[in-house]
Amino acid sequence: MSTRWKVALGSLVSVILLSASFGLGYITAAFAPPKDNYLNRVVEAWDTITNHYVDPTKVAENALAEAAIKGMMGYIDDPYSAYLDAEGFIALQQNFEGTYVGIGAEMAVRDGIVIALTVYPDSPAARAGIIPGDHITTIDGKSTEGLTIAELVPLVRGDTGTPVTLGVDRDGTNLTFTMTREKITPPSVTIELKGTIAYIQISSFTEHADEDMLLVIQQIAASGATGIILDLRGNPGGLVTTVINIASYFITDGVVLTIRDRDGNTTTYDVVKQADTTNLPMVVLVDGYSASGSEVLSGALQDHHRATIAGAQTFGKGSVDQLFELPGGTGIYLTIARWLTPDGNLIEGRGITPDFPLDLSGAELLNWAIDFLNGTNVP
Repeated sequence: MSTRWKVALGSLVSVILLSASFGLGYITAAFAPPKDNYLNRVVEAWDTITNHYVDPTKVAENALAEAAIKGMMGYIDDPYSAYLDAEGFIALQQNFEGTYVGIGAEMAVRDGIVIALTVYPDSPAARAGIIPGDHITTIDGKSTEGLTIAELVPLVRGDTGTPVTLGVDRDGTNLTFTMTREKITPPSVTIELKGTIAYIQISSFTEHADEDMLLVIQQIAASGATGIILDLRGNPGGLVTTVINIASYFITDGVVLTIRDRDGNTTTYDVVKQADTTNLPMVVLVDGYSASGSEVLSGALQDHHRATIAGAQTFGKGSVDQLFELPGGTGIYLTIARWLTPDGNLIEGRGITPDFPLDLSGAELLNWAIDFLNGTNVP
């Protein structure tokens, strides 16, 4: 499938691109405000201030417009919705292009706290010492309190070779890390044989991760593997098209995900027929930093009884966000719908509950999955 849905089901953002095609990342649309009495009140307030305020030097129309929009966005109080100035609008668009200049850490907002969700290996963030679960309190001295993910992106992104300093709260200890921005290409899919068990890690659902997965599926078939472990721990999400295509290697028919809009209308997205599939028994590993696209995939595999889910409750990022362009190169990033699993389970704020909730991490959880597939720790 050549057309990509650019929606960020993941980490930072869950968005869709619905123009000629549906996208899992963001939707770009034209903004047409409604004409009603409420809007007339805003227009009249604007006219009153700009025409009658005593100090005309304080009546900067661009600043007034931004303040009005930010006030509306603040009122709806959604952690994934935000007004974007021209710089932020460009930065968010680049976020869905797969490669960007930044620090290699995906972040999310939970209960007003910015959390490092995923830190890519050998990235500036990893080398500086940032770890998943860190609470990011400041960026170059600016407090992150009250900021949305869309507002954070332009603060972390920047030009290659420029420094950025993060203030971190790690289990009550305040730390500071300075790193240099560089070109980041999120890792995709890796495979390793653990005896007769194929151990697959998907770090993020990048544009070509589904194509990489095809090669993995073919390798599994040739290896004589007897089971699959799919590791989605720390996976922040990615493109919806990629998620659906990867799910379709393991599920041969039926629904992968459903979108429910503000009016309760639902749209379902089915598996995509693949030339190569596998029906080997599977265990999917998840944790509290598995978000968005990884929750869609694990939820689909769970609802179809295709895999056993093990680990910790996932993050609970299930919002669909649309990027609306405004005049002047600015924009609004707005939550417009929710993701549901095939059985209609809401992901937002709830996450995916594992079939086997386990207080294990790292190699311990991996070894548990190997034993499970080998039949040595079957409950």
